[in-house]
Amino acid sequence: MSRNGKQEAAATVREQFVGFFPQIIKDLTEDELHQAEVSDAVARLKEVIEYNAVGGKYNRGLTVVAAFRELAGPEQQDQKSFQRALVVGWCIELLQAFFLVADDIMDCSVTRRGQPCWYKKEGIGLEAVNDAFLLEASIYRLLKRYCRGQPYYLNLLELFLQTSYQTELGQALDLITAPPSRVDLNRFTEQRYKTIVKYKTAFYSFYLPVAAAMYMAGIDSEEEHAHARIILLEMGEFFQIQDDFLDCFGDPDVTGKIGMDIQDNKCSWMVVQCLKRASAEQRQLLEENYGQKDLDKVARVKQLYEELGLKAVFQDYEESSYQHLSGLITQHALRLPSQIFLGLAQKIYKRQK
Repeated sequence: MSRNGKQEAAATVREQFVGFFPQIIKDLTEDELHQAEVSDAVARLKEVIEYNAVGGKYNRGLTVVAAFRELAGPEQQDQKSFQRALVVGWCIELLQAFFLVADDIMDCSVTRRGQPCWYKKEGIGLEAVNDAFLLEASIYRLLKRYCRGQPYYLNLLELFLQTSYQTELGQALDLITAPPSRVDLNRFTEQRYKTIVKYKTAFYSFYLPVAAAMYMAGIDSEEEHAHARIILLEMGEFFQIQDDFLDCFGDPDVTGKIGMDIQDNKCSWMVVQCLKRASAEQRQLLEENYGQKDLDKVARVKQLYEELGLKAVFQDYEESSYQHLSGLITQHALRLPSQIFLGLAQKIYKRQK
């Protein structure tokens, strides 16, 4: 297929994916579980989903659909199977929404996808905690509704549960490493950073959508999943490093969010790289200014990053990371089409948001 043909096909799938959202809302709000006595709560569920599950890039959900189309045999390419792939894609978008609603509260974030974070909306506040739980519960209701009769149902359930646990472990490490009350630069090691990223981002953002498509296509051997995991966790690490760079140097009008890693005392890639290169004097300056809300101090940290040439360090890393990833794809995409991984890589490298 030509490049234009591929772009048109991707645009069509995106249109179908977004076009399926009203059905997702319908499935979650109009069923036998919902008696008149809980109608107020169901109206709230609808509002929560419509505000928090849309407006992103849908990369995770679309990856399920694209990977399923690549992996499934001709006998699995019927309308019902495609519809189930759309549903599982939306389940991952709901998982993402669940994590983000909770994460924004924990990080005291202000904006998300170009609008106020859900908990920041008037009248919401900490009620958003229960709203996050509603988003999570919706995943399993959809999986049961669409996939219960399928041979891969149990594998999908276990995959979503396992991935949620891994992500929550990553979030715990992230919070433990960056207590708001005390800056301890000794905690910000490369090894700790890589572990946080692997658990907090890579499993659910990259392995989960491809693994879900693999199970749906009948690929359930641990060996093949292990090969895919090696590639996808590496991709997830790059994605988070890129996110950390954009948190600091990205344009909020493009990224849709105001970066808070410096204020929030985060163990980000930027601070880890800064510490690797800083003189004793520069480390002292970081000690005095990192992890504080004062915008002058935040600006001083960013200035230090500039002085240490971290923009160029990131650009070099992006280049070498792509080469390394290409090597991993050649080595590990043995029985899986390499296009699944290359397509994902092309979406994220050089992105601006």
